[in-house]
Amino acid sequence: MNPITANYETGLKATLADPEEAAAYLNAALEENDQEVFLLALRDITEAHGFSRVAQDASLNRENLYRMLSPAGNPQLSSLKTLLHSIGLRLAIEVETP
Repeated sequence: MNPITANYETGLKATLADPEEAAAYLNAALEENDQEVFLLALRDITEAHGFSRVAQDASLNRENLYRMLSPAGNPQLSSLKTLLHSIGLRLAIEVETP
């Protein structure tokens, strides 16, 4: 792996371990209005917390977690809420400003 890429990935994972940064990252991904982008961002955050630990904390099978966060993933709302809770986040709805 390229040292520059490795340093970037290490820095990104360290940043995404912070719930405030993770929330901002997911909100930016949501603004793209693309499910694959959102799932990739959620996967990055899950990797920052460790897939095995998150799967255990969320009471999800690790293989199912990988599948759920794949580009073809289509997680159920209940699974998404459980996953977010396990990494210190929650879903919220806000009023859209015109």
